[in-house]
Amino acid sequence: WLVIDRKVYDVSRFSKHHPGGSRVISHYAGQDATDAFVAFHSDKSLVKKYLKSLLIGELAPDQPSFESNKKKSLLEDFRELRCTIEKMGLLTPNYTFFFLIFLHLLVLDAASWLVVWYFGISLVPFLVGMAFFTIAQIQMGWFQHDLGHCSVFRKPKWNRLLQIVVINVLKGLPASWWNHLHNQHHAKPNCFRKDPDLNMHPLLFSLGKTLSVEPGIRTTLGRVLCLQLAHYNVFSFFSSEKRRRSSCLTIISISISSVS
Repeated sequence: WLVIDRKVYDVSRFSKHHPGGSRVISHYAGQDATDAFVAFHSDKSLVKKYLKSLLIGELAPDQPSFESNKKKSLLEDFRELRCTIEKMGLLTPNYTFFFLIFLHLLVLDAASWLVVWYFGISLVPFLVGMAFFTIAQIQMGWFQHDLGHCSVFRKPKWNRLLQIVVINVLKGLPASWWNHLHNQHHAKPNCFRKDPDLNMHPLLFSLGKTLSVEPGIRTTLGRVLCLQLAHYNVFSFFSSEKRRRSSCLTIISISISSVS
């Protein structure tokens, strides 16, 4: 079971058929999932129709609708901030911007192959082509990231179709695999054992102390876990230098996992 807007739902069977994957729901088992529900579902009225059959009760009036390790004032601030951002129209997609992004990554990808084809595979053309190709691949990764969040088009199916073109065809990775992992990342950002971005290879990577801190929770090895701030990865408590180093390790680890 989990809680959404103080209502308790039994999602044991539904989790197996959840479009976002069963693990996203299981990460909130026995917890309040209101903020995650709002963040993940754009058409909330449609989703709530499916929730009616899963309703099993409501929280008692004296029962708080947030976890004991979270501050109520902080949760309220996050919710107010989200409403303000939506009213300001900052979450409205700019189609011209995304069109130019898609166009320039196609140009860079084509240029990388044309340079090698026209000038040969000597050192300088090879390095130039590799630079074009690398930049294009990185830009494709971020573009398909926005598509995976359904942030480009208003209709989810158009986001999914273009995401398949970008990540499946142009990058050679399955969109379903990436969505499955990334949904968990945003469900429990920076939470060790729940955020797939932190499931690095134990022989090649170490967590160190670059992760956010969850009060009173540490592993036996002294590795710091996470601070769940309304389940949004808005705040991070480590320096820019450590952030860059940790990001590089994360990118390499994801590349390895995509092959394995």
